[in-house]
Amino acid sequence: MKTFKLKALCLTLAAAGCIAAGSAQAALTAFQQYNGHVGYSSDGWGGLSNSGTISASVAAGSTVLAAYLYTSTYSFSGPAFPSAGGTLAGNAVTYTPFGVNASACCTLQAGRADVTSIVKPLIDGGPGGVYNFSITETDSRQDGEALVVVYSNPALGVSTVGILDGWASVTGDTTSINFATPINTAAPGFHAEMALGIGFSCCNSQRSTVLVNGTTITENAGNNDDNATYPSYSNGNLITVGGFDDPYSTLLPSYTNDHERYNIAPYIANGSSTITIKNSNASRDDNIFLAVIDVTGTGGVDAPPPNVPEPGTLALLGLGLAGLAGLRRRTQRA
Repeated sequence: MKTFKLKALCLTLAAAGCIAAGSAQAALTAFQQYNGHVGYSSDGWGGLSNSGTISASVAAGSTVLAAYLYTSTYSFSGPAFPSAGGTLAGNAVTYTPFGVNASACCTLQAGRADVTSIVKPLIDGGPGGVYNFSITETDSRQDGEALVVVYSNPALGVSTVGILDGWASVTGDTTSINFATPINTAAPGFHAEMALGIGFSCCNSQRSTVLVNGTTITENAGNNDDNATYPSYSNGNLITVGGFDDPYSTLLPSYTNDHERYNIAPYIANGSSTITIKNSNASRDDNIFLAVIDVTGTGGVDAPPPNVPEPGTLALLGLGLAGLAGLRRRTQRA
């Protein structure tokens, strides 16, 4: 079965953060954390035309802190990956590959590009709302893209946004999020959500099961519902990303109603000190390349100055919450 590990994170309601080290079976690892009056937007796009539109939803008065564009590919490996490229808003982007998901079929991998310099001038000082960006791909083996934009806005409550990326091992991993102080889920503004980006996924038979603290919240994570011509499917448009325009997936949704965006707060017992998130995929052929976690509170992280991106170098050592008691989506394969 395929499971993924977001690394073991130690969340504390005290002023200082801490880390709970976990096994290194998977390559989906902590990349960035942003603290303060912050929020995020995520969106996905895929299409056989190799050109389309990907979007971000950002409120007026916001300042973009960082923006990352991901591409998900199949049958790509080694030196061939540089041909996976494209443009965003007419600007060329270059993806840094994460490496092949050796635990899955089909030579699956993904890559990331820092597109802050492209996105920031188009959003900062803008009217707010949904911003649309033209996007192109250079290779038909790119299944699609995911755009993650992190921003600050003084009207937002205090929050922590963590980004994890790479690839998820199909051989078995579990996310253990530990708290130094029992969680008060009754605290005002309690919020905890998770969004996933999954590539090379489609067709009902390719689905993942997600458990939170032992409760199965879905058996149908997957699909290619960010394909521009969904529900049609083919290699080259198989992508799903939990996004700003997706509702939270209900408990045990159908395949078409699972949007890869989850409110995990209801599955956290009041007074508990651990959240365990587990994902399994019996078909062993999807590639979970992205996870975004958003929780209320101020995080503590052993990293360079706050909100200074250093792609590929940062380690998310902890989401230490202070001052609050609650935390806040293949063809018939050839």
